[in-house]
Amino acid sequence: MQYSYVGPVEILEQVVTGQRGQAIASRDDLADWLAGQAEEERTEPFTFVIDLSGMLRLAPQRSEHVACAGGEPVLSAGEITFEDGLTVSEVSEVSNQSTGYCPDVTSWPAVAAALDRAGIEGPGAFTQPIVFRHCSQCGQRNIVKDDYYVCAACEGPLPV
Repeated sequence: MQYSYVGPVEILEQVVTGQRGQAIASRDDLADWLAGQAEEERTEPFTFVIDLSGMLRLAPQRSEHVACAGGEPVLSAGEITFEDGLTVSEVSEVSNQSTGYCPDVTSWPAVAAALDRAGIEGPGAFTQPIVFRHCSQCGQRNIVKDDYYVCAACEGPLPV
């Protein structure tokens, strides 16, 4: 399944045509990209997307997912942390936390496949899975916490 951008239009309008996050096709690509990041940021989560070709793309943590994807639809999106910021032995944490794309937890296989192709070890699933729901009453996107399926904006019921 692919996910189109559903976030604020003003963020989408800031995307620069032709610019996307760094493509990571191998451990060497990842090591080179991490070496170019500030030392204090290497152990923090990075923004990631899996583009429609199945490529892992990375950007610094405070980047918008839609910018990392070049404004295009994605197979998954979220945040990713590597065990050791330079040796990239494995992924220590990965989530589907992207309020711009709201990917379902079922997008994990696209992440796993991209990591496998690049030779990067990952967990067997999202370490911090997030459930998104769209409120049919007010249109607000919601993150469901503790199985509480109630809209944070209008308190209407969310689809289970």
